[in-house]
Amino acid sequence: MIKKWSITIPRLSGREPRNAYLYLPEDWEEGGRYPVLYMFDGHNVFFDQDATYGKSWGMADFAEENRLPLIIAAVECSHDPDNGRLKEYSPFTFDDPQFGHVPGRGRSTMEWLVKSFKPYIDQHYPTLPQREYTFIAGSSMGGLMTLYALTAYNHVFSRGAALSPSLWVAPRKLEGLIRRSAIAPGTVLYMDYGSQEMAGRGMERTFGRISGALLEKKVFLTSRIVPGGTHCEASWEQQIPFFMDTLFYGLE
Repeated sequence: MIKKWSITIPRLSGREPRNAYLYLPEDWEEGGRYPVLYMFDGHNVFFDQDATYGKSWGMADFAEENRLPLIIAAVECSHDPDNGRLKEYSPFTFDDPQFGHVPGRGRSTMEWLVKSFKPYIDQHYPTLPQREYTFIAGSSMGGLMTLYALTAYNHVFSRGAALSPSLWVAPRKLEGLIRRSAIAPGTVLYMDYGSQEMAGRGMERTFGRISGALLEKKVFLTSRIVPGGTHCEASWEQQIPFFMDTLFYGLE
């Protein structure tokens, strides 16, 4: 079952409406309580007709087919042509030859998610609200935000999946954040990159440095280079079994 409704995030985009989505297991009204996976780019998570490029991850199909005991909560990003998504999904202000000057508003995004959206979901649905059962995931800029959330908001999120994260955005700042962050023992992360994405921007070196910094912080890291993987929803959909295995591994 998927619920879809319209919300606003005044601190980010004023009164501009955007969609929120919630996947609930079939038996959700029978008294059980569930972990929650929060996802970025909610418009790309469930429905092809809502997806930016006409192809979603198909997360509900996978969850239903595998009878996952999981709630999935996702929120659409800003589509403001003035780098709206980049601003919301970057923890850091950065300058780029293609995008120009981008003021990072990732902290505001996470403050809203943690202090407004998560409490709403916990209040209205049968969640397990504790950190142990609170996950986060995303791809591209959403993957970068997943890394940010799992480090800067490690007191809220215990497990995450960062697919094709935009490590080219201020990589030194990201590495520094990881090294400075108080990351609790047992934190779990799945991180991947498609082999077809690795050309340019020194991605092999950056991917290795970020992976190394996470390992030094004792994160339980599953790190993959996806053979033939590309930067698109169709490729990320194929990785769902891999990151779901990581998110649920060892969870009681």
